Amino acid sequence: MRLFRPPRRPAVLAWGLAAGFAALYTCVAVNRYRRGLSKAYDLGIFEQAIRAYAHGQAPIVPLKGPGYHLLGDHFHPLIAVLAPVYRLFPGAVTLLVAQALLMALAVVPLTRWAYEAGGPRVALVIGCVTGASWGIVRAVSDDFHEIAFAVPLLAFAAAALGRRRHLAAALWSLPLLLVKEDLGLTVAAFGLLIAWQARRGRRGPLPGLVLAGVGVAATVLTVTVVLPSFNPHGGFDYWQQLDGGGRPSPWSLAARIGWPPIKWLLLFLLAATAGFLGLRSPLVLLCVPTLGWRLLSANPHYWGVSYHYSAVLMPLVIAALVDALTRTDPRRARHALAVSALVAAVTVPVYPLHEVVMPEAWRTSPRLAYTRALLGSIPDGAAVAASNRLAAQLTGRATVTLVCQAPTGPGPEWVVVDRTDPSVQAPCATADTARMLVEYEQLGYRRVVDQDSLLLLRRP
Repeated sequence: MRLFRPPRRPAVLAWGLAAGFAALYTCVAVNRYRRGLSKAYDLGIFEQAIRAYAHGQAPIVPLKGPGYHLLGDHFHPLIAVLAPVYRLFPGAVTLLVAQALLMALAVVPLTRWAYEAGGPRVALVIGCVTGASWGIVRAVSDDFHEIAFAVPLLAFAAAALGRRRHLAAALWSLPLLLVKEDLGLTVAAFGLLIAWQARRGRRGPLPGLVLAGVGVAATVLTVTVVLPSFNPHGGFDYWQQLDGGGRPSPWSLAARIGWPPIKWLLLFLLAATAGFLGLRSPLVLLCVPTLGWRLLSANPHYWGVSYHYSAVLMPLVIAALVDALTRTDPRRARHALAVSALVAAVTVPVYPLHEVVMPEAWRTSPRLAYTRALLGSIPDGAAVAASNRLAAQLTGRATVTLVCQAPTGPGPEWVVVDRTDPSVQAPCATADTARMLVEYEQLGYRRVVDQDSLLLLRRP
């Protein structure tokens, strides 16, 4: 007797899994925010931007600097669609719940395609592997980012491309141009694969080539014209992360792809998530644009398996696995599914999804309660300079800057710092925070609270 039999209707299975993972993601993300683990970089930044959109204003983000227009940092106007929801339910939790729902939506197209390819059991495995994939789980627990929109769009587009539904693939991929500037290259990759698949069809490769051209042109336009026009320095801030502050030779760029070894861990985990069989699918080439800039970058944050950068790769490698399953024998298919499921199972204890069943993750420590009371003493609408994690708790109801930024005008009314914040090295180095605290006290700010490594200053 079977203990569990997958539903015989693909829509029920797909949407049921998506709903389950949406609930898990929401629990993890909101609870981490409740525990004060969210950060100004990036949850606070995006809340300030969407809060501005919600009130019909330009996305000026004080956390990035005085008068900083966020479209000068990255090109992500699609986040403005959350403005009406934020206007109704203001607060960082709204962004976290929206991200959880968007990320979970990626389960739907891949599960339904897997159902067509291999039946309900295969669909169940693919749906669970997608929802529990390490890249997505890491992203939903790591504040809010614009790529929350990219993950479901990529899943729908890749599933459509795998089914040879070229128009649907193109339409699902085009909104990626409004998610982030580098995703135009991924749109171009979709166009090239569409052209290759349709090279002997009635319409030929031209529509795919046009889509590829649009993707490349959009990236060039946003990086060279749109972003510099909003950027306070008149340029694209991330060129230096590619060139390392100099002019690397082609040989040095090529050497970066495989060094340091952390990059091989990234590539191995991606291949294993695809059950290794997915490497035989042309769909895996959709990962090349994102992997290219990450491996060539001089920023070590891009190389590994932390942060949110791998979320956009999860639906692509899993789509490649489903595509390969349709063209292989049952024995290899079972082995590939087993490997992919094993990767998901092994990484669950490593990434924050396991916090749902950890009692200590749901407790409220005395220090957490005291921190909440301290922040509650700051009135709504106040101007506040705060350390990284405390700032994320205040952006929904105050004008917040980072404590390490030099004050402008009369300066903030309040300064609040958690000296135990492990994230203080970035964006604020410990030395910069200490220097600014001395400067504030020299300006006459008085200590209201100095207890348990928490410091609250008030302007005279």
